[in-house]
Amino acid sequence: MQIRDLPYSDPGDPDVRSGPRFLYWLGRNQLAGQLKALSWGLLHQLAIAGLPVTVGLAVQAVIDRSGGRLALSGGLIVALGILIAVGDTMLHRTAVTNWITAAARVQQLLARKTAELGSALTRRVAAGEVVAVSTGDVEKIGWFVEALSRFAAAATALVVICVGLAFYLPSLGLMVALAMPVLALAVLPLLPRATRRADEQREKAGKATELASDTVAGLRVLRGIGGEELFLGRYRRASQEVRRAAVRSARMWALISAVQVLLPGILLISLVWYGATLARDGRIDVGQLVTVYSAATLMLFPLRHFEEIAMAYSFSRPSAQRAVRVLSLRRSAREATVEGVTPSGDLYDPATGLMAPRGQFTAVVCGDPDEAGRLAERLGGHAETGEEEDAAEGAEASPATPSVLLGAVALDEIPLDTARTAVLVQDKDPVLLSGTLRELLDIPASGLVTAEAALEAAQCGDVLSALAQASPDNDGDPMRTRITERGRSLSGGQRQRLALARSLVTDPEALVLDEPTSAVDSHTEARVAAGIAKLRRGRTTVAFASSPLLLDAADRVVLVHEGTVVAVGTHRDLLRGEPRYRAVVTRETDDEAAAASALNGVGEVPAMKSTEEIEERA
Repeated sequence: MQIRDLPYSDPGDPDVRSGPRFLYWLGRNQLAGQLKALSWGLLHQLAIAGLPVTVGLAVQAVIDRSGGRLALSGGLIVALGILIAVGDTMLHRTAVTNWITAAARVQQLLARKTAELGSALTRRVAAGEVVAVSTGDVEKIGWFVEALSRFAAAATALVVICVGLAFYLPSLGLMVALAMPVLALAVLPLLPRATRRADEQREKAGKATELASDTVAGLRVLRGIGGEELFLGRYRRASQEVRRAAVRSARMWALISAVQVLLPGILLISLVWYGATLARDGRIDVGQLVTVYSAATLMLFPLRHFEEIAMAYSFSRPSAQRAVRVLSLRRSAREATVEGVTPSGDLYDPATGLMAPRGQFTAVVCGDPDEAGRLAERLGGHAETGEEEDAAEGAEASPATPSVLLGAVALDEIPLDTARTAVLVQDKDPVLLSGTLRELLDIPASGLVTAEAALEAAQCGDVLSALAQASPDNDGDPMRTRITERGRSLSGGQRQRLALARSLVTDPEALVLDEPTSAVDSHTEARVAAGIAKLRRGRTTVAFASSPLLLDAADRVVLVHEGTVVAVGTHRDLLRGEPRYRAVVTRETDDEAAAASALNGVGEVPAMKSTEEIEERA
């Protein structure tokens, strides 16, 4: 895999049983790249290992006054220099390619998982953790994959050099060969403590970053209540904890580096002392001593790769574990069995009995807002199955909830992209992506609803005026005005209406809206309700709401109580004949409901007030 071939057509099915297994899976899927890097690494390392031999031959040639052998040694040194340069260049090239392609694979896996889970992702994993995994953690995982091949080349070169020295000069070669495993493994007892301290530093840094993000996001509120100094004080304390944790972690890595310098230094001093004694006694030649000493000195370079791979693994293992925590999430245990079918018809939920007839505007009233949100997700086929929810909570598996039907087709039986094309769900807090208004509305759609019609139905006239004034450089064209991150420059009601316009532009077979007018005033709400009903005429629309203005614009209203449909009718009919509906819509208290029921029972007061009174009260 080359960088120019990215992205992957299919990043694969990762092994998410654990962090180390995920790292192994990444390395296995890049076996060709790893072997290529290993080959270039071996060329580089063995060419370096050949230098001491040629240098020793040159020194001995000078001592023996042999010009021919000196010229041969010089030629070999030049050839080895060329091989070192080529091997180092190609090793770096292939290793960086492995790093980038591994990081790209992980990012594609995360993007695919995000698209698969949709809004369910942030209910199970913090959004900040997903961002951290897709940025910093991806880089650390790529580092380990990249360092793996260089470490393998260094380890192989060390074995070859030790074996060669043992045969070349046993008296000194065996000393070096026996010392190398000690030098390579000496830092292992220190790694667990260094890893724990590094994990502690990352944890504290994550908390400090989260605190900073919350402070910035809520700065307007903090200024209103005078809490800036309180939160700044908290952040100062958190940042100092991060500093102390970083210092403690750096001390451990400094100790590991010191051990990597001290022990090889002791080996070199011992080697020179013992070798000089042997040369003085005439038991070895000076050239042989130079060869062994040079080889031992150059072996310190591949030894550094042992420290690097230990650091890379200690940093990448928790990063891989966090990636696994995200990638192991599952949307549904069911698999698609119907291919190439875009369903149409009535939208029906067997679990609650909710029916949204095709082509009608259906409003749904739930006394519990959380229940409404869960039901809206179910209608879009986004909610997890019962088995997955129990597994996430560590409970015993419960029977799976039956799938929502669109026409005669279960949403769980069709591919995810087809299901989301057929049924679009807009939740309570839709997010506006940064970019121009034209880019915001330039999304996959049927093409039957223009951006202008959607903006008009969502009553976005004041939003367009505000955007036009905010960007005079665009000749007053609001479609070219850039919207800030999450639409922070707009009010809550303006953001909500722009999100509604975006949903209307897509023109899906069935549109599910969860409290689409909760952030607007009553006059705007009435116009928005009328705009939705007009623009979506002939298309299936479901709106979860409790506002009389929106309910009165619907073709039919469904009351869901404790997870079951208990009443169906028009808004006015349900107000007259269904006390539970009236209690939700009019915000009637229990005492008021009991008094009204008692009075109605003796016929002293009519059972129903006028709709105008109810709407005014609501």
